Amino acid sequence: MRPIGGSKRSADEQAYARPSHAEIRRRLTPLQYEVTQNQATERPFENEFWDHEAEGIYVDIVSGEPLFSSRDKFDSGCGWPSFTRPLRAENVLERDDRSLWMPRTEVRSTHGDSHLGHVFDDGPAPAGLRYCINSAALRFIPKENLEKEGYGEFLALFAEKRGG
Repeated sequence: MRPIGGSKRSADEQAYARPSHAEIRRRLTPLQYEVTQNQATERPFENEFWDHEAEGIYVDIVSGEPLFSSRDKFDSGCGWPSFTRPLRAENVLERDDRSLWMPRTEVRSTHGDSHLGHVFDDGPAPAGLRYCINSAALRFIPKENLEKEGYGEFLALFAEKRGG
């Protein structure tokens, strides 16, 4: 599941390091903890971001690593936020999940090792993917706060015309 490599850490790994278990437990709500640490799933249509339409990015609630953009969010009708692709592919890991009656592909954050949700192959073109993500695993950074919160490199996404 984890990328293989030497012990040298990249700048992203240092910036988005996983906090201690005690810190995670202290900072997260019980639902956020259950979702990110114990692979729970929140209720559809009763979560913070399923119908959220503001422009910005979604980051891992545990590590802060950038995961998804509102530009790639779409209404899949499933009751959870859905995205066509990750903001940075290297920040999202996929692994086989056979915990239920059907094989699925779990999505986890690379640096925070947080359970995010699952990816399915029934999304819109061109890639046909639907990243179905738990709101409880995410923190939203509005585009007007990107610079202030250290995510200024993503401002350019919102200067482009939609679809461009």
